[in-house]
Amino acid sequence: MDEASDGSRPSTVGIQQAVGAGSPLRSYQDLVVGSRSLPRLLLYELVVLTSSWVPGALGLLLRKVLYPLLLGATGKGVVFGQGVVLRHPHKIRLGDQVTVDDLVVLDAKGSGNRGIEVGRGGFLGRGTILSCKDGDIVLGDHANLGFHCEVFSGSSVTIGSHALFAAQVYLVGGGHEFERADAAVIDQPRTSRGIALGDNVWLGTGAKVLDGIRIGSHTVVGAGAVVAADLPEGAIAAGVPARVLRLRSEAGAGGASR
Repeated sequence: MDEASDGSRPSTVGIQQAVGAGSPLRSYQDLVVGSRSLPRLLLYELVVLTSSWVPGALGLLLRKVLYPLLLGATGKGVVFGQGVVLRHPHKIRLGDQVTVDDLVVLDAKGSGNRGIEVGRGGFLGRGTILSCKDGDIVLGDHANLGFHCEVFSGSSVTIGSHALFAAQVYLVGGGHEFERADAAVIDQPRTSRGIALGDNVWLGTGAKVLDGIRIGSHTVVGAGAVVAADLPEGAIAAGVPARVLRLRSEAGAGGASR
């Protein structure tokens, strides 16, 4: 899909507009299955009906066998918990030894995007949501997202290897224009500049990263922080808005001098 001159992608049809735009079946196929192919719809329904809700070891086994039939790519040793939701599953690619915990939502929705990619050894904690709206989400190898995290992408969100997110971290890779007072914000154009995190970034509980932000590798962000400006490599940052308290190299230098 073509990008606008400012790097943002054009707005796409949301759920509110899609529902009721055609037949309920077509709307369901567009929003959930990502295809109007009848065989693909039937396969999706069969897999979800027979495996998504099944508890215990039997459920793990069924999903291990059946979920890869829907996905774009699945590595070895991938585990799917109970109640995992897949949207546009053919645009979801998981590496070896990925663990997808209970109630995770993988939503690769979009008309021109590549979707979601999780590198090998990744862990998606219970209730975590990876949500695309014509955007892409890429998690590097061994990324670990805690319970109830959310990553939203309206263009591109990339997370480096060995990322560590505590519970309820939120990456907001998009938003709305809001300058016009004569129109509801939801009716104004969507914008997205994307988010990029380097390797080995640790985000504390409840931290939020806003659209357009770049965080360097080996950076630590404190609990509850709101990252509204870029952070350099190796920084320790906290606060609302987050500010750099010091660099991790400074701690190493201080320790060596004692």
